[in-house]
Amino acid sequence: MKTLPWLHPARVALLEAALRERILVIDGAMGTMIQRHDLQEGDYRGERFAEGYDHAHHPAHEGHGPACGHDLKGNNDLLLLTRPEIIAAIHTAYLEAGADLVETNTFNATSVSQADYHLEHLVYELNKAGARIARECCDAVEARDPARPRFVIGVLGPTSRTASISPDVNDPGFRNTSFDELRATYREAIDGLIDGGADTLMVETIFDTLNAKAALYAIEEAFDDRGGRLPVMISGTITDASGRTLSGQTAEAFYASVAHGRPLSVGLNCALGAQELRPHVETLATVADAYVSAHPNAGLPNAFGGYDETPEDMAAVLREFAEAGLLNLVGGCCGTSPDHIRAIAEAVAGVPPRRLAADAMKNAA
Repeated sequence: MKTLPWLHPARVALLEAALRERILVIDGAMGTMIQRHDLQEGDYRGERFAEGYDHAHHPAHEGHGPACGHDLKGNNDLLLLTRPEIIAAIHTAYLEAGADLVETNTFNATSVSQADYHLEHLVYELNKAGARIARECCDAVEARDPARPRFVIGVLGPTSRTASISPDVNDPGFRNTSFDELRATYREAIDGLIDGGADTLMVETIFDTLNAKAALYAIEEAFDDRGGRLPVMISGTITDASGRTLSGQTAEAFYASVAHGRPLSVGLNCALGAQELRPHVETLATVADAYVSAHPNAGLPNAFGGYDETPEDMAAVLREFAEAGLLNLVGGCCGTSPDHIRAIAEAVAGVPPRRLAADAMKNAA
């Protein structure tokens, strides 16, 4: 039998066993934690990208050195290469707060998104580094408590473009990307995540289902080429009070559109706070033949773009989700911190997970 060094069936079995036993906790926001470090241009550049850049003014020599002529501040994914210790510390803080799964810092590690910084050539490297760093953190924390395995979610973000909506109101037929372009950039990211040691792949913060379909196609392409598969997680985002994604789908329609990806879990994250997300998670819990996840924001953003919901308030709302039988996985998105995750983990501890229909039928038999 052919050995696939990136495939670990025993870990998949551990994850599936844990999901049957309890509600698993996903980590919280990465950006929120990075902001606390007040990083400057030099932090993002590090030594590798410092050549030819005048930090006091602006680029000194256009085109000299990697990304020399362009500001890199704000490219949080690049910190995987220039300040990896910061990312590792954030992962560890979430694991120590009670997270069972941590998401790689690869939300914008696609060529579409990295093009903003002229760093498209780093996509594979960024994703591999993201998975490797998260893997090392999980392994270190798990070694302290081997009875509780920790898992790496390889994150595939939505990109900064949309395949089914025109960005130009005067030209509704125009598109600034295509299915094939998205499929190609996702494939590059997927290979990096797999080679770096991800336990699962998550297509997340989906506002355009066509983008997600490109990611799912690329995932299947990678699995076919490699002769094996990892569990796939899918998480959409409801963008406003209409209860629909940006491309116009309800939660039920969204699930129908992505169910062919045979997801381990399907859920919702971002955009809304937990209270506002409640009816849409309930819809998924009713229709999905998969585990259900929710990692909402810490409430709705305030006038300054910040998030005010306290760990205690957020945890109380999500405990109600759990007690209603809606959840298998729960965590936090924008504005959440290790304090939020600790409170959420404590709130759902001991609450039985949502049962899949197949499991319920098996137990009844």
